[in-house]
Amino acid sequence: MKASVFIGISVDGFIARPDGALDFLPADGGEPHGFNEFYKSVDALVIGRKTYEVVLAFGGWFYGKKPVFVLSSKPLPPAPPKAIVEHMSGDPADIVKRLEARGIRHIYVDGGVTVQSFLRAGLIQRLIITRVPVLIGQGIPLFGELLRDVHLRAVTTRQYKSGLVQTEYRVLAAAPRSKRRKD
Repeated sequence: MKASVFIGISVDGFIARPDGALDFLPADGGEPHGFNEFYKSVDALVIGRKTYEVVLAFGGWFYGKKPVFVLSSKPLPPAPPKAIVEHMSGDPADIVKRLEARGIRHIYVDGGVTVQSFLRAGLIQRLIITRVPVLIGQGIPLFGELLRDVHLRAVTTRQYKSGLVQTEYRVLAAAPRSKRRKD
């Protein structure tokens, strides 16, 4: 299964403010920057509970008829009418196996903790990161602690009129951390 991330961040690496607010992101994405094309390529979404709750607060359902798998160990708030939402729990490898068994071939992974756990498990193949030209100083980071270095290869970088800079990376094999010499 292919797992991809498509996400906007501040230049200092935050996906949201400490309270989860996304007000630093441009409204409606600022300008077309490939999200719609990307979204058409995925079969389903895998998001965390906090991301699900943020999306619910927007007041509309933006995922259409694509299945959305929400990872949480607790019950979820009700889904909007006509939304295809399923509650799941388990480690990322188990989630991927269960989705593969359903014939899902490409997932969109979203949400800080969810992205971090799938990346730590070595299950992300593609990262599309759009940097918004703003420093917010604090917030929810896209990346967290890793058990080993994760090597990336930049596939393409695009700059947009609004100032957005988007880089697509292919995730290469993770490598053990080298021991640093203490002087």
